[in-house]
Amino acid sequence: MPGSLVEAAPAKVNLTLRVVGRRSDGYHDLESLVVFADVADRLSFVPGESLSLTVRGPGADAAGEGDDNLVLKAARALAARRSGLRLGPFRLDKRLPVAAGLGGGSSDAAAALRLLAQANDLARDDADLAAAARATGADVPVCLDPRARVMRGIGDRLSAPLALPALPAVLVNPGVAVPTKEVFAAWTDAGSPSGPALDDVELRAANTRDRLLQLLATKSNDLERPAIALAPAIADVLAALRALPGCRLARMSGSGATCLALAASATAARAAEGSLREARPHWWVRAVTLNAESLRA
Repeated sequence: MPGSLVEAAPAKVNLTLRVVGRRSDGYHDLESLVVFADVADRLSFVPGESLSLTVRGPGADAAGEGDDNLVLKAARALAARRSGLRLGPFRLDKRLPVAAGLGGGSSDAAAALRLLAQANDLARDDADLAAAARATGADVPVCLDPRARVMRGIGDRLSAPLALPALPAVLVNPGVAVPTKEVFAAWTDAGSPSGPALDDVELRAANTRDRLLQLLATKSNDLERPAIALAPAIADVLAALRALPGCRLARMSGSGATCLALAASATAARAAEGSLREARPHWWVRAVTLNAESLRA
């Protein structure tokens, strides 16, 4: 759009996910090491008078343009807290799969808040911006400043940004939407946290790729088993990823169904992308870098 401001809305990837327990309000306390990939949706905004949203791209139909879209919800949440806020039309190029465990809608909402902050001369650490993020959704606060962090509670407690090494990886989604609520309900029936909490000392020491991989190997995603029970295709993806040459670790991200394989090198990740696309043309497959210094819009 002419005169538009543009933000990338990068994919959020959960390298670990520990379900601490169910709260009295029905939500679950979590602990997750979150990073971001250099593959993203693209959100454009033109400051104007009337708030609107147009969605284009491969995931447009699934994302929708109505009031349920988190871009509009985030904009309205900020407008409710900031009188005189300049709004306007948004256009979303939806490239990430929807309901995929990549936080795509949350990242879109966070990108909308960053664009509104830019258009209205708000600081990125403005209290109203943070409050609007919390009001929009549990994953929006961690996406507001997309850098590696530990996310705790219901997403309301974030660590300081972590200086983690870049990781070449492959992301794969089998085209199956997995409702987050159903996955958590299945976990509640299944059990308890998988192991000890993340340790800040361990995280600070994970400053090389090998050290980070060693740490990740001792952790897991507690939602992987219940998600597979709901969507067996996830098990097929994990088996394909673990069979890749140079795969260092494979697990599900978030509540699924997207899975990741950490590769030995960027070259290995690109080769894996090619072979998986040829073998499984209906899968969404991307070679990425996690913790990349820049994001491609």
